[in-house]
Amino acid sequence: MHTEVNPESPFGGPSVPKRRAAGLLGRDSELDTITGLFRAALRGRAVSAVVVGEFGMGKSSMLSAAGELAEAAGFTVAIATASRLETHLSGGVGRQLIEGLTQTPADPGSPRPRRPHAAEILPDRRPLTEQDQTEALDAFCHAVRQAAEQGPVFLGVDNIHLADPWSTRCLAYIRHRVEQLPVMVVLTSLIGRLQTGEVAWVEMSGCTPATIRLRGLGTRHVAEFLRVSAGRFAEECREVTGGNPFLLGALRRRLVPGMDLDTAGSAMIGEVLRVRMHEYTAAPKMLEAVAILGEDATFDLLAQLAGVDEGTAMEAIDTMVRVHLLSNSHRPSLTYRFVRNSVLADMPLTTRAVTQSRAARLLHDAGAAPERVGVHLLEATAIRIPWAVDVLRLAARHSVVEGDPELSVRFLSRALEERLSERKRMAILLQLAHAEFHCDPDSAPARVREAVDHIDDRETAAFVATAMILSLCCGPDARLAINSAGQFAARLDAGGPDAVWPLLCMTYLAEAGSRLGPPPDFRDFERQWAPLNDPAAQQSRSGLLALDAVRGGKSSANAVRHFGAALSGEQPELFEQPYFFTLATAALADEPALTDKLCQVLDTERLPWDFHVPKGALATLARGIALQAGGDLVRASVHFESLVRQFDERGVTSRCPIAVLCAARLIEVSVDLGRHDVAKALLDRIDFGATQALFTHNYLLYARGRLRAATGEPELGYEDLRGCGRRLEHHGMRFPGFAPWRAHAARTALALGRTDAAARLAEEDLEAAERWGAPRILGGALTTAGLVREDEEGERLLTKAVDVLGGSTAKLALAEALTELGVLQARHGQAEKAVGTLRMAVRSGKHCGARPLARRAAEALRDARTSLTTAKDNEHGLTKQEYRVALMASQGLTNREIAEALHLTRRTVELHLSGAYRKLGITGRTELSSALGRSQRVDAD
Repeated sequence: MHTEVNPESPFGGPSVPKRRAAGLLGRDSELDTITGLFRAALRGRAVSAVVVGEFGMGKSSMLSAAGELAEAAGFTVAIATASRLETHLSGGVGRQLIEGLTQTPADPGSPRPRRPHAAEILPDRRPLTEQDQTEALDAFCHAVRQAAEQGPVFLGVDNIHLADPWSTRCLAYIRHRVEQLPVMVVLTSLIGRLQTGEVAWVEMSGCTPATIRLRGLGTRHVAEFLRVSAGRFAEECREVTGGNPFLLGALRRRLVPGMDLDTAGSAMIGEVLRVRMHEYTAAPKMLEAVAILGEDATFDLLAQLAGVDEGTAMEAIDTMVRVHLLSNSHRPSLTYRFVRNSVLADMPLTTRAVTQSRAARLLHDAGAAPERVGVHLLEATAIRIPWAVDVLRLAARHSVVEGDPELSVRFLSRALEERLSERKRMAILLQLAHAEFHCDPDSAPARVREAVDHIDDRETAAFVATAMILSLCCGPDARLAINSAGQFAARLDAGGPDAVWPLLCMTYLAEAGSRLGPPPDFRDFERQWAPLNDPAAQQSRSGLLALDAVRGGKSSANAVRHFGAALSGEQPELFEQPYFFTLATAALADEPALTDKLCQVLDTERLPWDFHVPKGALATLARGIALQAGGDLVRASVHFESLVRQFDERGVTSRCPIAVLCAARLIEVSVDLGRHDVAKALLDRIDFGATQALFTHNYLLYARGRLRAATGEPELGYEDLRGCGRRLEHHGMRFPGFAPWRAHAARTALALGRTDAAARLAEEDLEAAERWGAPRILGGALTTAGLVREDEEGERLLTKAVDVLGGSTAKLALAEALTELGVLQARHGQAEKAVGTLRMAVRSGKHCGARPLARRAAEALRDARTSLTTAKDNEHGLTKQEYRVALMASQGLTNREIAEALHLTRRTVELHLSGAYRKLGITGRTELSSALGRSQRVDAD
């Protein structure tokens, strides 16, 4: 190595070298710190440095490189390495240093005095007296001083934390006796290593040593070390190893194309760590426990898995944290993934499998999530764990919900390794078919056929296939369930109708709910029920008869009677089917007793079949729909909001039919409450393209139409409402109470000036409502029919609506009818009657929480009260607005011009003019001028 003579050196030696030691990557700044100390030493002042770092970070290489640079700078270099096996031997490190100092000088011709050998200075292995120790320390100091007087000396000790006590005393002894000599001391130590000997580092290295902390290599140097490009792969290699050179070396020996770095490890590294941890109580066991538990590690579980008491566990964790083997966090974990994988790789397969099963049991008993328990069960292979099957199935269910079907496949494949009954194997195979359907759709049918081959119990087989239909509720999943059910039904058909009827029932419902066109003919399906006498079969038959009555819009009394029979037993599966649930809750919303029974049936302890649906969600949604129908809007919104949050957390608000129905109901209730911002925000979060389930999509379309009509987009709202109607009619849905689209489409058409369309829709709605016969539905249709009429028939219809709704639970529908009746009465000049009607409307609207409706009723009430006071000054009883409109019309202004001038709609102008004509006793606009003049003359007289 090229050097230059340093004229400032009192010894005439070479200066600090210009080049670095070869083979040491990424340590330039650390070496600069050390070589920066050379100058002080060369000027005759003792200096020191301590290099610290975690295991494998390159402390030894750093010391060796520093020694090379020191030798090139003219130092006599003596480097000793402390060893764990020699810690108890006195003088081990000291002897190495003396041997380094007593070697032959680099320049044999140099006239330097002979240096004594180590054997002449240090004692032998026999016990030393106090006088012997003093003499030995003096001899060691004399040797260092003698060497320093001849030239600069570099003393390096690697792993000083492992040095024997006598050697550390030697270093401490000379530290203050060579301060004015060119002596440089460099020590390396494992970071965080507790100093338990009689000599502290500061006593060996001086009061102010330069402390150099070695950290992991950067991405560029990692790439150079591994001989790979400095891209994403190099960054991942740095992440899994922390840039630790020793770990990188082990990784480099195993690098292959396409390697999964998440699982990369080295059994050799694991063995080294295990051996090194043996000097600490229980540390090897705790190290393995941390590796096994991974992200599930907690202090109590670690102690239990390692089989040690909490005090011992705490001590071991503390030690491993200090040496940076564990992260310093509330959940202890190995600092680098490569280290964890290495510890696991060092464990025998059987030991690891058994330990993983113990960890899984501890987590299960502690109430951990099934998928976390399942991750450990995946590693516990080749051993039997009977209790694990149900946990793995539940973990697989959760994984599908979270959008990780591949993990679900792994859980279920592991479950199939256990000893299983044919019925359980069949159920797992069907669940596996669904998970594989999301990963590889072509593989699912083969799994279904395999499941069919394991049928040994017809009743169980029908139950399992039925459960699959209930579980898979949307889009392609539903089609997979229907196809699978068909294969099961074909196999079970030989056992007679009793063996297959539950499956046929659910298949029929699934088909009816997934078709875009008319559903299967119920009469053809009903013939299959004729020979059945089983009570449960008859109960399901009643449910389907009720559904047929609802779909056909037939008598509500018949539908309610059949629903009551269907709810007479304890068979909730029928009401959990999304298509059946959606229509049943709409029909039962007006029947408090049956709604209570339905909620009791749905509110079971077990999880719903549909894995999208949270526990208890169906009962909560059914209760919210009943509250909404009764006009308790605030409480209904609370029910819907809590469910939407849960569906949002599962990420299925746009996919699960029940979730979509819940969101649509919340949008509709928010419109009635006047919370348009809430409704808009929710609607913006829903993916309309993903909500293709027949009736839930229709209800969402209906809710959006209502929102648009209420927020200044009547044309778009009208199109949504009509679109909803077209889809329902195409499907043969005649039940007017599912989504009363005609009523709101008629009102929107009226606002758009399309009076003919409004009248036609109102008439159709009234006919359907009269056929159905339920008070809430009929009262709402009567309100719409009265709203589109301006004559006395309109008032008669609205009065009838109030009478019908007055005896029902539909408080919101009653408030709407009262408001429209009061407004019409005021327009017809019946101010006193209008005030009384509108007063009740305001009270009812506020009670329901319907702020827009209550505000409109209150404004109409103020106008009616005003008209009462102005009627005394007007012979014909024209309201202020009627008189203003009539006067402008008499002056020749058109309806459009009057509407623009007074900021009214043309429909409102028409209504005011009609009222004025009637009160003035005239038939048209041409008579207005004379009629108003006659009224004014009478007033003047």
